[in-house]
Amino acid sequence: MTFLSVIEHVQLAMPKGEEAKARAFYGEVLGMKELDKPSILSKRGGAWFASGAVQVHPGIEDDFRPAKKAHPAFTTSKGPIVRARLTAAGYLVRDDDAIAGISRFFTDDCFGNRLEFIEEAP
Repeated sequence: MTFLSVIEHVQLAMPKGEEAKARAFYGEVLGMKELDKPSILSKRGGAWFASGAVQVHPGIEDDFRPAKKAHPAFTTSKGPIVRARLTAAGYLVRDDDAIAGISRFFTDDCFGNRLEFIEEAP
C-alpha cells in the first residue's frame, strides 16, 4: 500500500541573516520564484522558492552546518543552461557518471549544501 505520492517541498538549512545570499542563488542563479511565506513563519527568517511544482525552503538553523552528503535531486531538461548559470556565478559543477544511462551533476548552494541535478532528455 502506498501512502505518499510526491514531495511538497525540501527544506535546506542556512545560517541566520543570509536571506540575500539565498535569493541570489535560488532566485537569480537557478531562476526560482520567491514565494511569500505565511506571516506566522516569516519572523523565523529564511525564504521559500519554487520552480513549477518544486519548492525549496532554506530555513535558519542556529548551529548551521551544510549538508555535504544528504541532498535533494532535481530533474531538468535544461541541464546545459543550469550548468552555464552555475559556472558563470562561480559555482563548481561536478559531473557524475556512476549510474549508467543517467546524466547528472552536483553543485553546492551558496551555503555549501549539496544539490544534484538529473538531466532529462530535451
